[in-house]
Amino acid sequence: MERTTAGWWSGLIGVMIFSGSLPATRVAVNDFSPLFLTSARATIAALLGGALLLLLRQRPPARSDMLPLLIVALGVVVGFPLLTALALRHISAGHSVVFIGLLPLSTALFGVLRGGERPRKAFWLFSLLGAAIVAGFAIATGQGGSLSGDLLMVASVIVCGLGYAEGAGLSRRLGGWQVISWALLLSLPLMAVIGLFSLPHSWSAISQPGWLSLGYVSLFSMLIGFLFWYRGLALGGIAGVSQLQLLQPFFGLLLAAALLHESIAWSMIACATAVILCVFGAKRYS
Repeated sequence: MERTTAGWWSGLIGVMIFSGSLPATRVAVNDFSPLFLTSARATIAALLGGALLLLLRQRPPARSDMLPLLIVALGVVVGFPLLTALALRHISAGHSVVFIGLLPLSTALFGVLRGGERPRKAFWLFSLLGAAIVAGFAIATGQGGSLSGDLLMVASVIVCGLGYAEGAGLSRRLGGWQVISWALLLSLPLMAVIGLFSLPHSWSAISQPGWLSLGYVSLFSMLIGFLFWYRGLALGGIAGVSQLQLLQPFFGLLLAAALLHESIAWSMIACATAVILCVFGAKRYS
């Protein structure tokens, strides 16, 4: 029980850190291209993660771990950041974060398929209800959306759920921060090359918010958040802890309102309350 509780608290910290990712990305794409932003955040995080691995003398992963690490890299290092950056060229940050409410269901499904977890039927009821509330909220609000942006967000949710579930399984053997660090290093050669070919035309034109947003998604979204998130999934269970992400859209909307001056409706507060109840229900039956 203590192990599970620790996992849920660690997962919650991870979710709170990730909540700033889409608002920060929305700011960053005003100054950087999606390709450069994706490669730069991965390269910076990879250098920091590699330094940690070296300083703490971590053993390299086994050959059997390379394919799962590649899946993690494709899902959370390349796929999710790039797809969301592309989506945020078409939709608002407030609209995009609502789609993150579908991520718990995606992660839980891949946790069953890839991790062999078997939650009880009541868990799926609460999980589907939470996802339906978030999806309904997205359809009802609808502002700042477009078909291409919405499709990109759905694709990002799918690849991210796979990367989360795969990384959680590896974390039980390698450790949470080690998994994301090795995945970042695995993607470093490709990301460095892409970064060189997609450099901004003028560095002087980049705003201070753009630099700060790049720093946030590189340090917190790409590295520090995963230290807590993968630890939480490994300790508390992939299917159960993943339901905490139902709260991420509402954390993200609050940040979008505070930083980007996007409006918050009372319906968001009502949906957030209903989603919190679904999270508690999913935790009980996971």
